[in-house]
Amino acid sequence: MATLAVVGPGDVDSLPAAFGLLDHALVQVSSGSWTPPAATDVVLVDGRDDLALARDACLQLAAHDCQAPVLLVVTAQALGVFGPSWGIADFVLDTAEPGEIEARIRLLRRENAGSHIVRCGPLVIDEDAYTVMLGGQPLELTYTEFELLKYFALNPGRVLSRDHLLSEVWGYDYYGGTRTVDVHVRRLRAKLGPEYDGHIGTVRNVGYRFLATRQPGPAAPPHP
Repeated sequence: MATLAVVGPGDVDSLPAAFGLLDHALVQVSSGSWTPPAATDVVLVDGRDDLALARDACLQLAAHDCQAPVLLVVTAQALGVFGPSWGIADFVLDTAEPGEIEARIRLLRRENAGSHIVRCGPLVIDEDAYTVMLGGQPLELTYTEFELLKYFALNPGRVLSRDHLLSEVWGYDYYGGTRTVDVHVRRLRAKLGPEYDGHIGTVRNVGYRFLATRQPGPAAPPHP
């Protein structure tokens, strides 16, 4: 029996009836909490009625380093809307039979137990294979760029100083200056591209902060 945590829009009672026919424990996570119980096997996000709220819930879970895979419940009309950038592990239609839902949950549990995957916003980082998927597309990185991006993704929302990044990513035996952090961040942003480079924000006079949702750029000056 698995523990399924319901997070975001919707609640346990509003899930499709097929979920109630499964031999799993359904746990309601309090509104606004993005930390499911430690024993959670799969997180359920109900996106049938409000996809915008469901997307926010998925991104918040990724930003708070949720370790359980996220299963999004959607209608057939939503298939062209959501995507890998939401940080979900899989989806299931609201019309699915109990057998299909059970199979998806079983696969998610098996994959989560046997791999070291870091998910944060549009990023999916496989620590074992040293691969990064960004918005569903592979991202080619050097070893240090990979380690730096992984550290950002493991610490979403935290302000990380250059000295801290040097010690954690480069190691205490590195004798170079903090400027190397700025150089690697600049290269990372270039590889992330204009659609995603805003996920790495600069904290003036301190360092950097990685967010699951893209930070808006400075407003354009008004036309005279």
